[in-house]
Amino acid sequence: MGNILDYLDWRGDLTFEQSPFNEVDNLILACFSYLDLDERAEVKNGNTLSVEELFAAFSRREMKKDLKAESAFLQNTPVLLEKMACAERFRKCTVGGFVNEILSSQAQQFAAVTIGLDDGTTYISFRGTDDTIVGWKEDFNLSNGVVPSHRKALGYLETHGTYIQSMLRIGGHSKGGNLAMYAAMQCSDILQEKLLSVYDNDGPGFPEGFFSPGRVERVLPKVTRIIPEASVIGMLLSHQKDPRIVASTQKGILQHDAFTWEVMGPSFIEKESLTRRAAASDRSLHKWIDHMDEKQREHLIGELFSVLEATGADTISQIQEGGLKSLAAMVRQLDKLDPQSKAMVQELITGLFGSWLELLPLPELDKKRFCHNIGVTLIKIGKNGKGTSENERKSRKCGPSWSRNSRNRCI
Repeated sequence: MGNILDYLDWRGDLTFEQSPFNEVDNLILACFSYLDLDERAEVKNGNTLSVEELFAAFSRREMKKDLKAESAFLQNTPVLLEKMACAERFRKCTVGGFVNEILSSQAQQFAAVTIGLDDGTTYISFRGTDDTIVGWKEDFNLSNGVVPSHRKALGYLETHGTYIQSMLRIGGHSKGGNLAMYAAMQCSDILQEKLLSVYDNDGPGFPEGFFSPGRVERVLPKVTRIIPEASVIGMLLSHQKDPRIVASTQKGILQHDAFTWEVMGPSFIEKESLTRRAAASDRSLHKWIDHMDEKQREHLIGELFSVLEATGADTISQIQEGGLKSLAAMVRQLDKLDPQSKAMVQELITGLFGSWLELLPLPELDKKRFCHNIGVTLIKIGKNGKGTSENERKSRKCGPSWSRNSRNRCI
């Protein structure tokens, strides 16, 4: 077992003629769009480079900069490029059409790149969001209907797809999967005929009834939706297509990192269902978000991310690395919310961070400082997601990992 980087070592010597395009190739190209190509004029404005030429054009300084990035996605992209450049399967593929636009008024980013493959087809890759808190907030904000990134994605497909003579595959990871779905559903009938496949790799969905039934009927047979077994982002809102569920080497929400998805041969290792905790998280998200209007969703999302941002972390990984310090900061911010918002946000955080909370060294808490403030909260977000009535009563004094000494004090 390995990941997409291992796949390039194992099967990179096979051409597309020897082994046809598969779902793992899709994820490689979806993640390729995370590569920082801003300074590469050679892949913009009609110019193209082969993958091996692009790798040769990267300076050692640029590679080191990405390897030191806070996001795991960005750390892995230069390694991905290097392995693709050394692989017979990808080294001659052409890269072009790169765009990266910051939509400052909406605090959004749109980026895409076009890759011409040796099998005579073209893959259009829409960049998603990484594990930054800002990126996750952007994913959640897609629940409020059409956003500027959607229109940019549709325009990109219409512009590039029209002059490209080959058949098309389009896809992306996270927000990129959502953009690929939107562009495929909304593009012209002529372009829809050119689409071989549409790949949604753990991308958020759309509000119920977002697309007309006719468009869904035409495009849905071409859609492949892939999510990890503890998916959060990929379960947001409504999806028309049932997912393929795959294994990951990570736990909980960190499975959103596509470099953790497990590969065997030309396929992902599949799972039969979501994890128990992911299913509970999905129920919580749909319970609150699905039945709200746009203003209510916007308010709830703002409150949720105010709690996450209170940790001072830039990424989801950093929140978890912060351990008890992160938890304390979140609880303090929760206490500032109005009762209704607090209840909703607390339930969402329970679902999102349950696996992490299980691993916290709760016995090491300074109980005098924390027991009164977060005892009840910790019970709700403790190991089993709920406590028995006796445990809950005792935990209000001692915390969920309670025990007592001979003097009947919390230890």
